[in-house]
Amino acid sequence: MTHPIESFPLQIPQAQLDDLAQRLAQTRWPDPETVSDNSQGPRLERLRALVERWRNGYDWRATEAQLNQWNSSRTEIDGLGIHFLHIRSPHPDALPLLMTHGWPGSILEFRAMVGPLTDPTAHGGDASDAFHLVIPALPGFGFSDKPRSPGWGVGKTASAWAQLMDRLGYGQRWAAQGGDWGAAVTTALGHMRPPGLIGIHLNMVMYQPTEDEIAQATPEEQGMLADAQRYERELSGYMKVQSTRPQSIGFGLADSPVGLAAWIYALFQDASDSGAEPERVIEVDALIDDIMLYWLPNAGPSSVRFYWEGMREMQQQGPARAIPIPAGVSMFPGELLRLSRRWAEARFDDLRFFAEAEHGGHFAAMENPTTLTEHVRDTFRLLR
Repeated sequence: MTHPIESFPLQIPQAQLDDLAQRLAQTRWPDPETVSDNSQGPRLERLRALVERWRNGYDWRATEAQLNQWNSSRTEIDGLGIHFLHIRSPHPDALPLLMTHGWPGSILEFRAMVGPLTDPTAHGGDASDAFHLVIPALPGFGFSDKPRSPGWGVGKTASAWAQLMDRLGYGQRWAAQGGDWGAAVTTALGHMRPPGLIGIHLNMVMYQPTEDEIAQATPEEQGMLADAQRYERELSGYMKVQSTRPQSIGFGLADSPVGLAAWIYALFQDASDSGAEPERVIEVDALIDDIMLYWLPNAGPSSVRFYWEGMREMQQQGPARAIPIPAGVSMFPGELLRLSRRWAEARFDDLRFFAEAEHGGHFAAMENPTTLTEHVRDTFRLLR
């Protein structure tokens, strides 16, 4: 049985927003950190400022209207309801592009790229670079359904995305892009090579350096290794909790909007190219929008279980294989897990594009959407 594609307009009951306002007003704040830096996590003053904006001035209804204008849709795949945006280009020959977010991102990660990708002529580009966009929420994220049993990890999600593209009528020719867990799903698609997939673009590559690469690293590559080691040593606590005991943190993410906000804000602080001040590169309302796509559907607990699933998949996998499909890679300087061109060439059989951006970090689509858009255009211009 093939399930239909259905319109899925969002209309959050006012009672939910009133409940959120009450919870925010009754927040019991922790003591301030005992240090003058971010080494203990998000600073009290930063979260207080974010919550003040959340309570006074932030407008969820405007974001809700924007999502609905972008053809908010839903379909069921393998028993799970998947929410996605389907934004068609005004140019009929546009290339369908599947874009997958990560954690703690959302389908709104790509907001600033939607116009330039779908309607390039209105943004100083050429009609030949146009894309039809499909932007799904990962299982357990946003308004996609929450898996009720194990198994919805990277591989099953990639398979579902291939079914989604086929169901939308794009099965003959399409492309895929992603970062963070979106990069893992997109990489899995590259290995699967489903019908019609012509190539992929990644703004993060999950890899482990070999002993030879470590021993022969250039000064630039040594810097990349040092950043990866710093992430592992100082900044990966959230990942270890979510990979091993996701339900432990899940109770707090479900019950406390400020607890959820702090858990999400921590990674924006640590992994953006912002000097640990994400508000410098991402608007505060955009940060709150992202938090809302976890709070409103109570997706905090189900989203962090994706780490539990992903880590078990990794433990069962054999040696890493080179990605066989044509690919493009963008490296942003604030991304903690980076690799050089020569390291990338060893991991892709057909690396068509590789470029380094001048600024931006882990949340490239939010921090430097102009460059990421250019790199996506450049990659698939070679494959159309």
